[in-house]
Amino acid sequence: MKSVNVTFRVDEELKTQADSLFSELGMSLSTAFNIFLRQSVREQQMPFMISKNIPNAVTMAAMESAENEEDMYGPFDDVDSLMEALNA
Repeated sequence: MKSVNVTFRVDEELKTQADSLFSELGMSLSTAFNIFLRQSVREQQMPFMISKNIPNAVTMAAMESAENEEDMYGPFDDVDSLMEALNA
């Protein structure tokens, strides 16, 4: 199959981060881009959901706490203790 060059613009920091990620995954940016294109053609759609579903402030705060291992509950000794924490 004949290859062609494709040129596209991307934010410099985004490219740096993507290069780093794909390198850790054992591939180049070009390989990752080809995977994206092949999957898009195979599925006849974007290979991931694109939405404007942005978590609300409460959810964002909970996600940040979880990432920082703050305000974590458990382990629980029994189901009643778990339910009590969930309903609090």
